[in-house]
Amino acid sequence: MAVTPLPPTRDPATLLDRANDHDRVSLARLLTMVERGGAESRAVASLAYRGQPPYTVGLTGAPGAGKSTLTDRLITTAKAGWPATEQMGADELSQVAVLAIDPSSPFTGGAILGDRIRMQDHATDPAVFIRSMATRGHLGGLSLAVPDAIRLLGAAGMPVVLVETVGVGQMEVEIVGAADTTVVVVNPGWGDAMQANKAGLLEIADIFVINKADRPGVREARRDLEGMLDLSILGDWRPPIVETIAQDNSGVEELWATVAAHRAHLLTTGEIEERRAKRLAELLRRTIAASLADRVEQVADGSLFDEQVARLVAGQIDPYEASGILLEG
Repeated sequence: MAVTPLPPTRDPATLLDRANDHDRVSLARLLTMVERGGAESRAVASLAYRGQPPYTVGLTGAPGAGKSTLTDRLITTAKAGWPATEQMGADELSQVAVLAIDPSSPFTGGAILGDRIRMQDHATDPAVFIRSMATRGHLGGLSLAVPDAIRLLGAAGMPVVLVETVGVGQMEVEIVGAADTTVVVVNPGWGDAMQANKAGLLEIADIFVINKADRPGVREARRDLEGMLDLSILGDWRPPIVETIAQDNSGVEELWATVAAHRAHLLTTGEIEERRAKRLAELLRRTIAASLADRVEQVADGSLFDEQVARLVAGQIDPYEASGILLEG
């Protein structure tokens, strides 16, 4: 029996209702609105932030660490639900969403790598929603639209969102601003341990994964990580180290069980509310900064700005006085 297509609409509330009824086209349109920014994006955000956020798992690490393959394998494992832990019982999951943060095209600003190329086995699975998002030149590898997209996915009924970052070196630490559990992926022979420490990986990791564990150097990589953890100031949670061979699906179930254990720790201690409150405070700061940047562009695109530049050139005014005039005007 043929399915009658829904009439087209650009109303965010209608699209969100449809997304909650498992209409993936409507959800994709909402995410496009979020990425474009502007009034439509703000309208979507006003709906997305009303509900509870999904549980977000971030996978980060250097390029070539195998994050995409690991994420692909985690999708299948996550679909089976949260395994039981010492603190909490098992919990089923109806859907899993993935945000793959990709490099931006220098021509269109869009994501270079596509979701169907990355994770073809899940592209047609009705229980899985995969979306590639562009960094759009953002230094941290995470677009400002990513937190809005995560909240939107939660509002659309996605209980878990996996966020895989592009891998851009030291600025990868920004993933912690979007995730409840941060998984840092390294490889055997990962190089100077101090460089990893400088990258901030120790500060943000909730779980370490040594992927491609069939290669030489696994013992040395674990020793380096354990040594750095021994020298670090840790709270109630010491980041576990899990060995995986994502290509063979080896260790993936153990990794997901470790993520579940960290989730249970956050929920039972109440730390998850504290973490999310801090993330929202930081998001508000970034939103204010973005709004002020837009205001600067508006001020700079006018005759009054040109007039103040001319006065600066003529030595009639200083930059601070000029900026005061522009902001007051």
